[in-house]
Amino acid sequence: MRALIAGNWKMNGTSAALAEIAALAAQVGAKPPAAELLICPPATLLTRAVEAAAGRIPIGGQDCRAEASGAFTGDISAEMLKDAGASAVIVGHSERRQYHGETDAQVAAKAAAAYRAGLTAIICVGESEAERDAGRALAVVGTQIAGSVPEGARAAATAVAYEPIWAIGTGRTPTLGEIAEMHAHIRAALKARLGAEGAGLRILYGGSVKPSNAAEILAVAEVGGALVGGASLKASDFSLIFSVVPSKA
Repeated sequence: MRALIAGNWKMNGTSAALAEIAALAAQVGAKPPAAELLICPPATLLTRAVEAAAGRIPIGGQDCRAEASGAFTGDISAEMLKDAGASAVIVGHSERRQYHGETDAQVAAKAAAAYRAGLTAIICVGESEAERDAGRALAVVGTQIAGSVPEGARAAATAVAYEPIWAIGTGRTPTLGEIAEMHAHIRAALKARLGAEGAGLRILYGGSVKPSNAAEILAVAEVGGALVGGASLKASDFSLIFSVVPSKA
């Protein structure tokens, strides 16, 4: 399975930002990348992003509600994302867990909703700085995997993104050894939970991924791609990241 390089725009981007997607689409059309790409813009841009991508770059959502419909003002269902042209959705991002109090059970329900709607679920896990300093990083992420990845999850429709919370938007990243240790731990947890499907599921690294460190991170064992934040907002930066995907992926 090819590496997945996904861009999470978070709460950034208005109409003018669609030019970045159009620029990426033109580049991909001229030279198809080795990696599978995904851009997750704000919901306000989703349909227009699909148009700007011209069928060359899949577009995803940043969150969904577990229910298919109902009296949930301001929320968006997986079915609505699918209808708008999305092919994937991020669930359980640390910012959703932190600012909206999302639990592992809620994240698992959102992932199940993604499957129901025919979307790929990118399930995020990661420890805080305090948890890592206390030596609990592996245990915390293991618990998140057990609670956030639904039973029966399939590798073809699921990716897990490891994002150490202390590295998101800070410019700091774990050492390559720490990334390797955590990704190996996640792989073991996925195999224990899902069997053969857990062996094939892509594990992405996220947390201050940028052109200057992407190649060495993507070369680490069990790193099957990246979830990119700020560096995905500019076509020039994002293209430098997905262009260095190693042959192992």
